[in-house]
Amino acid sequence: MKTLRDYRYVAPEDRGASAAIGNFDGVHLGHRSVIDLARRDGVPLGVMTFEPHPREFFQPDAPPFRLMSPTARAARLAKLGVDVLFELPFNSALASLTAREFAQDVIADGFGLSHVVVGQDFRFGKGREGDAAMLADLGHEMGFEVTQAPLLEIGGLEVSSTAIRTALSEGRPRDAAALLGHWHRFEGPVIGGEQRGRELGYPTANMSVDGLHLPKLGVYAVEVDVRDGPHAGSYTGAASLGVRPMFGENLPNLETYLFDFSGDLYGATLSVALVEFLRPELKFDGLDALITQMDADCARAREILAAA
Repeated sequence: MKTLRDYRYVAPEDRGASAAIGNFDGVHLGHRSVIDLARRDGVPLGVMTFEPHPREFFQPDAPPFRLMSPTARAARLAKLGVDVLFELPFNSALASLTAREFAQDVIADGFGLSHVVVGQDFRFGKGREGDAAMLADLGHEMGFEVTQAPLLEIGGLEVSSTAIRTALSEGRPRDAAALLGHWHRFEGPVIGGEQRGRELGYPTANMSVDGLHLPKLGVYAVEVDVRDGPHAGSYTGAASLGVRPMFGENLPNLETYLFDFSGDLYGATLSVALVEFLRPELKFDGLDALITQMDADCARAREILAAA
């Protein structure tokens, strides 16, 4: 998948794509339905999105809400067969474009898109002045086709990033997965920790969750893909998402114990899928009680994952 970020400099061979437009946080089933409507024979399949997310730009002090990092989003889009990712830097210059300027400068003249697909709730242009109907009118004038994608519902529930965040916050990763179309994952490099897990007999791979929406804190049964390095492959395990209350006040992170694994994962890229919530974070009376609970957590996680 090719990534283009500057609409002012686009090679002739990269023009003419049919593209879905949106933020695509989580790349859930609703997003996939929009992307599927953009598939056209004989032209590249594109996705136009924005980085940072416009909500982060306008509300920089708001609590983290993103379901996935830009890297994880790009990887998921590539798996869906997207040929070109138009990842526009969302800055003051882009935010100041009127709806007409965005349609003309970015879509028509810039990337030279032949067809765009947007959701029914799509808004664009300075002050969110433009909607899907306005874009269709502008497209007719400027030479690109516009398709409005209907909102997707499953079991009477609208598929949305908000609904997915709610399910995760309540410790319901399977319900979130039903809307996502895939397990909710944390992806990123393994970072150095304080090696307490190793001392307890449970060495863990530590990952930052900075900038992302936090599901319910606690222990989860997980599936793990090691993306690179000598230990690349798929594993199962148990992971603790939280602040480690046994050891003082700490920033939230994800600590994952891989079953039946031995090796060094520092620097490797992991993708950790939350399968089932086991229990909330607890503060124990001592290390022996903590180890006993970890034994029980891992035993239960093995049973759940064996049946998954």
